[in-house]
Amino acid sequence: MKESFGRLMIDIEGAALSSHDIELIENPHVGGLILFERNFVSKNQLIDLCAQIKSVKKNILVSIDQEGGRVQRLRQEFTNLPSMQTLGDIADKTKNCSLLNDVGWLMASELIATGIDISFAPVIDVDRQTSSIIGCRSFSEIPEKVSQFAHEFINGMNKAGMQATGKHFPGHGSIEEDSHLTLPIDNRSLAQLIDHDLIPYFDLKDALSAIMCAHILFPKINKTNAGFSPYWIQEILKKKIGFKGVIFSDDLSMKGASGFSYADRVRISLDAGCDMVLICNNREGAIEAIKYMENNNITTSDSIASMMPKKKLSWKELEASNERNRIIKILQNLEEN
Repeated sequence: MKESFGRLMIDIEGAALSSHDIELIENPHVGGLILFERNFVSKNQLIDLCAQIKSVKKNILVSIDQEGGRVQRLRQEFTNLPSMQTLGDIADKTKNCSLLNDVGWLMASELIATGIDISFAPVIDVDRQTSSIIGCRSFSEIPEKVSQFAHEFINGMNKAGMQATGKHFPGHGSIEEDSHLTLPIDNRSLAQLIDHDLIPYFDLKDALSAIMCAHILFPKINKTNAGFSPYWIQEILKKKIGFKGVIFSDDLSMKGASGFSYADRVRISLDAGCDMVLICNNREGAIEAIKYMENNNITTSDSIASMMPKKKLSWKELEASNERNRIIKILQNLEEN
């Protein structure tokens, strides 16, 4: 019998679960929890928090953004990870991708050892310095190199037991605007995207276990925000590209997703083809979403279970790992040089 997960991912305010957090997590429509810096005090506290979450509900996906570089929620007691652009530049210069594999393994291993199931990584947007929100989070401004370097990083994550999530489909790297603050508009044609931003999605469709959709409008291709669009999710991602994994919405509380009630945002995202929707930093929006899902008998998902780690690891085991110590030494030498 397949494990079934609720299709809403929410957040919590503090370093431990409140009674209200527990009440929401117990709701059958809540199948995911995303952690932020505010939820982290220490490694041991985080281990306790994740254990507490799993004690409330077994079928819940605990996630975080632990990309490396400027987007790394956990720092104290965790390894300081380089940006993906730094790793890509090293691989490009040395013609050696082994460090990408190593860092993917280390990032994933440290999270699994605390009880976190996934990092929403890697970023497979194509960029160097065009986008205000991507930039150094991208492996390269060359699509084929993004594919190559991301594949190595994914292999490292998978070796640790973590499933990889590519973001932000269909591509956030070629426009300056930040979808957290506005709805970015990209006036390129589909042919231009196929020749550039979409290349990593075609190349990595079988390596990625999940893809996160972006809140971006491509008016010359489709009149609907990509994260809300059956055209983008069903026609392009599933049919044309052939992706068969899990599809996450980006945060529905972002300005790029505004203009609708939270109930409508959830309805449109699910109807478009998202398996799980995220509502972060808006408890009222999350409650509205739950009420909508209850009132409309939204089904739970069997596919989310595929995102759970394939291996178990304790922090004690990780600390004793020669592999971890080897990679940390390499990264420390990079910082010093």
